[in-house]
Amino acid sequence: MANTGISRAGFVDRTGNLPPTNLIFGRSSSMQTARQKIDKVAQSGVPILIQGDNGTGKGLLARFIHNLSPKPEAAFVKVNCAAIPGALLESELFGYEKGAFTGAHASKPGRVELADGGTLFLDGIDEIDMSLQAKLLQLLQDGQFSRIGGQEDRQVQLRVICATNRRLELEIANGRFRQDLFYRINVVSIELPPLRSRAEDIPELVAYFLQMHRTRHNMQARPLSPAALHLLSKHAWPGNIRELENLIERYVILGSEDAISSELLNWEHAHTTPDIPVDGQIHLKKVTRQAVHDLERKIILSVLEANRWNRKRTASALKISYRALLYKIRRAGLPRKRGMGPQPAEMIRPTGTED
Repeated sequence: MANTGISRAGFVDRTGNLPPTNLIFGRSSSMQTARQKIDKVAQSGVPILIQGDNGTGKGLLARFIHNLSPKPEAAFVKVNCAAIPGALLESELFGYEKGAFTGAHASKPGRVELADGGTLFLDGIDEIDMSLQAKLLQLLQDGQFSRIGGQEDRQVQLRVICATNRRLELEIANGRFRQDLFYRINVVSIELPPLRSRAEDIPELVAYFLQMHRTRHNMQARPLSPAALHLLSKHAWPGNIRELENLIERYVILGSEDAISSELLNWEHAHTTPDIPVDGQIHLKKVTRQAVHDLERKIILSVLEANRWNRKRTASALKISYRALLYKIRRAGLPRKRGMGPQPAEMIRPTGTED
């Protein structure tokens, strides 16, 4: 089976096999909606546009759709449009004839020809410049194209799947994307949600990545603690599934939950902003109190790390009692000691009143 360019990261194991379908789509309603749509159109051969933030699994979904096509054994050819300079993208896509330009010592087929009979996946379709968009439109309209320097049209039969992390409607409005091409590639549109909106799927994703990287690195790593999983479920995941996989791989290699808990807590403190209601009204004392607690937790974490999680030295450095430090650690949801998972504040009922 031809496979040019499919990533090994994010769900895909060393053999290139996809994970179980139930893991790909999880339990969230948005992903179930996407799955139902795919089930209806996978065998039709119509162009599909996959939209979603970076790291949400657009490439994985494109391969999944290809595997459900009438010819899953045919070529699946991926082109990362953002990674290929504009001047080279045309020759990469459509190929060239001998002598077409300096250095063209022999004819070369492009990715379009390699995908004949199968699927052409254009990742980052918004990166294609306007002149090349016109040639791509011809391919979608009548299945014809010509190599650079070629004198004849060539015919192919393939499915085109495109992916983007931008709103193409805005690109059209700004004159950077052809409206007629948009209509051609957007026969069916699938929207992938960010990971933060499908937190119920995180435990199963963690288990999958944990097992995958145990095998990949030939290392043992314990399952994450419930407190660590809780912390993961509360993270904003700006890098989505790709960020989650990288975090779990780091945990497998380093063997300590500190490798992930400290990073997530630091990110949270650096990006926390007040949650202002839609009516614009805000309880200043409440927000200020929360901001103080957040700052206190950040300071305690930094001093704990500076003292290698020696709590007595940390208490001394902070000029508070040892008992007060233990209480603040519990209240802030910080790990009790290095090597332990974080303790979510809402899961803990602090005893005592010392502050």
